[in-house]
Amino acid sequence: MGEPVLLNISPWKGLTRFGKKGKLNPRYVGPLKILKRVGKVAYVLALPPHMQHIYNVFHVSMIKKYNPDSRHVIEYELIEIQANLSYVQQAVKCLDQLVKVLRNKSVSLVRVLYRNNMIKESTWKLESEI
Repeated sequence: MGEPVLLNISPWKGLTRFGKKGKLNPRYVGPLKILKRVGKVAYVLALPPHMQHIYNVFHVSMIKKYNPDSRHVIEYELIEIQANLSYVQQAVKCLDQLVKVLRNKSVSLVRVLYRNNMIKESTWKLESEI
């Protein structure tokens, strides 16, 4: 009772109940809390609001014990969202510079890292735009 567990959802292949389908489908959802035991082999789980359309009693074979890990905590920065649900990307630094030679002109490019993005998500921009 009250223990955090993970719910195995991999047997529902091809269904889009949990948002993704196919190879990208997650194997486990959670952590979820056990509310009570029903019989010898079933448990009632506390489901989040987006999963309320699913019946909340599950067999023991679909439940896995959750071992808390400090790496599971995701830290994020708040993004200021405007009224039209967009945000302004702020350039943090220039990672690289490149001069691309075309047939009759040369174009200088700069690889820009934006705030709230990782290094692999950096993009090449024209130096004149920055």
